[in-house]
Amino acid sequence: MVNNIELNKRQSEILKIVKADGPITGEQIADRLNLTRATLRPDLAILTMAGFLDARPRVGYFYTGKSGTQLLTENLKKLHVKEYQSMPVAVQDHVSVYDAICHMFLEDVGTLFVLDQKGLLAGVVSRKDLLRASIGQQDLTSLPINVIMTRMPNVTYCEPEDLLVTVASKLISKQIDSLPVVKKTEAGYEVSGRITKTNITKAFVSLSKDEE
Repeated sequence: MVNNIELNKRQSEILKIVKADGPITGEQIADRLNLTRATLRPDLAILTMAGFLDARPRVGYFYTGKSGTQLLTENLKKLHVKEYQSMPVAVQDHVSVYDAICHMFLEDVGTLFVLDQKGLLAGVVSRKDLLRASIGQQDLTSLPINVIMTRMPNVTYCEPEDLLVTVASKLISKQIDSLPVVKKTEAGYEVSGRITKTNITKAFVSLSKDEE
């Protein structure tokens, strides 16, 4: 794996050889180590997929000169919101706080996106918002959600082409669970999805598996 790969002794020796004498073919590396090409094939594949080596047909293997941290950073910059976003969970801005609580419970989410009559993003409401409203003496069935929501333009959002690592930083800095994924239009912001901490965790795990 790119982020925490632990090279075995043979893989470390391969890197040293390629770093010193690359470009060098697999057959030449095998001769240096007194091994067969078939024996080395899995190690060369791992080192190439992990990014430590670069292979070119009829030329051989090159040492990339990149550390594990550099390789991880490069791979993180390939992950975009659009590839990992999930379906948005939204309510209309006229629904009651009581109905919003029920909807949040049934959908098992931490944040609801609130849409106006045109279907555009009007605000967001979190579990904390709903909890604060329920503690008071107000009638939750008659209290509209738009009274307690965080309104635009104070909503933090992201777009499909944004990097996941950038979104992760927003979630951490804002101390929130999810962001709406939006598309900008002349009328406002259309919600096309959501990105949560769980989405980002799954993306990082999939990255790790892809590099195995």
